[in-house]
Amino acid sequence: MGDIIEGFSFYNNRKVLITGHTGFKGSWLSIWLNKLGAEVCGYSLEPYTVEDNFVVSGIGKRVVHQIGDIRDFNRLWRLFEHFQPEIVFHLAAQPIVRTSYIEPKETFDVNIGGTVNVLECCRLSDSARILVNVTSDKCYENRERARGYRENDPLGGHDPYSASKAGSEIVCKSYRDSFFNTDRFDEHGKCVASARAGNVIGGGDWQKDRLIPDCIRSLEKGESILLRNPGSTRPWQHVLEPLAGYLLLALKMASDPSKFSTAWNFGPEGTKRATVGELADMIVDQWGSGTVETADVKPDLHEAGMLWLDITKAKTELGWNPAWDIRRTVSATVDWYRRYKTEDVFEICEQQIDRYMGSIQND
Repeated sequence: MGDIIEGFSFYNNRKVLITGHTGFKGSWLSIWLNKLGAEVCGYSLEPYTVEDNFVVSGIGKRVVHQIGDIRDFNRLWRLFEHFQPEIVFHLAAQPIVRTSYIEPKETFDVNIGGTVNVLECCRLSDSARILVNVTSDKCYENRERARGYRENDPLGGHDPYSASKAGSEIVCKSYRDSFFNTDRFDEHGKCVASARAGNVIGGGDWQKDRLIPDCIRSLEKGESILLRNPGSTRPWQHVLEPLAGYLLLALKMASDPSKFSTAWNFGPEGTKRATVGELADMIVDQWGSGTVETADVKPDLHEAGMLWLDITKAKTELGWNPAWDIRRTVSATVDWYRRYKTEDVFEICEQQIDRYMGSIQND
């Protein structure tokens, strides 16, 4: 993937809008695009905590930073008119499965209605040319099977979060077929794709009900890590892995909209699986202390046991490949949490991006 590094020069001086830029993935994407020379504008709710990567990295001072709700169409449209983005990465979402059981209406309003607002702004905008709609690996109808889900597998969702992400995908396809059809690209000049990834880990994530933040909070307090479902398998990957995929996808869409304006999976290699329990043990090992226990509670909500993505399409057609294995992923993640209180976090993030790009260069 060495030629990808040269391809990323595409973003220099490009106007890029990121929804959800204060979130975990959004903050890392903002830092990376800023490093690539893009003019970045972010639209999002306030950060979740004062220790979020967005806050402690100070990236908000280096980009155009706009607080707003993705459900507020008029406010979002005013930002489109003012900033005139060429490229849009839509990451704003209600991202937690367990929260979706507590706030199902909000989850559907944000994850489906918010996507409609972004698509509509892109439709009306004179400047917007490329939209990458980021959804989730959980958009698939989960049948608890061992083989990875492919982009043409049925969409679905048992819990409101998963169903809302499937809904976002359906809305995205409808807009693509109805308004951004690649057969009529010369008429409208716009293209839209969706990116499916999940269980992303890395420094600066403090959301509740996520494994890494739960582990770090316990380790910092000297408490045992309690796991609800230690045997569940997830497609763990460092946050920079799918972000590299999103960046690559958007630049490919610019050169060949008809080929790349579709759905894409981004995840680890199928042979690099790890259960929740195995990942927690790796975190403890890298941290240098701590214990892991299974919580003595009955599952109160449905959660998937087996979930895996088939990334063949991204590898063969995009030329994207995972660069870090699970141990390197965990090492980089723990490194951030060990250093964030005493060092310049923006520099930590840039160092990790440089290291990741070096891995791509040498691939």
